[in-house]
Amino acid sequence: MRMCAVSREVRPIDELIRFVVSPQGDIVPDLKRKLPGRGMWVTASRQVVAEAVRRHQFSKAFKRELRTPQTLPADIEALLVRSVTEALGIAAKAGQVVAGFGKVESALREGTVEVLIHASDGAADGIRKLDMLARQNAGNRGAKPQIPVVTALKSIELDLALTRSNVIHAALLAGPASKSFLSRSQMLVRYRMADADKTAEEPGQDF
Repeated sequence: MRMCAVSREVRPIDELIRFVVSPQGDIVPDLKRKLPGRGMWVTASRQVVAEAVRRHQFSKAFKRELRTPQTLPADIEALLVRSVTEALGIAAKAGQVVAGFGKVESALREGTVEVLIHASDGAADGIRKLDMLARQNAGNRGAKPQIPVVTALKSIELDLALTRSNVIHAALLAGPASKSFLSRSQMLVRYRMADADKTAEEPGQDF
């Protein structure tokens, strides 16, 4: 648990972003929480980070003049997107990803899907059909929770992660990489939402 320097609310560290100061006096987001030096914690919300920039909260917290770019909220979002795509790429290299409507449909029918992924700019009809199939085949998963659905990435971002073209639908199969992808996706969505407390956390809910 840490306190957000902006809201003064105490939150789990998974709901916060740590910032440190570089030797050059720049604010650096420490997404992996491993960089040396004193850290400042801010709620993982684009709105809250923007407020911290506007109120010069970083200079106040570190008690020195710092270079804090106005683009910091957008820069962090780009880093979070890259973190999610990297996790998906790692899962693909481990053979834990299938892509394409047909392959995803087959995996859903077999009950092997751990996470269902749709491009945020994908056609509604295909998304609706696979979502319906995921709900219909929930019984094939036994005692496992309903399949989480991730819609946080655009098609071009899925293309880059999976090194192929026009990816609209994909699915993560059982394996350790699915947990990493899921947690990073949750953080990205939490960051994008105006109210972090509304982040979808329930199994089977879209995020």
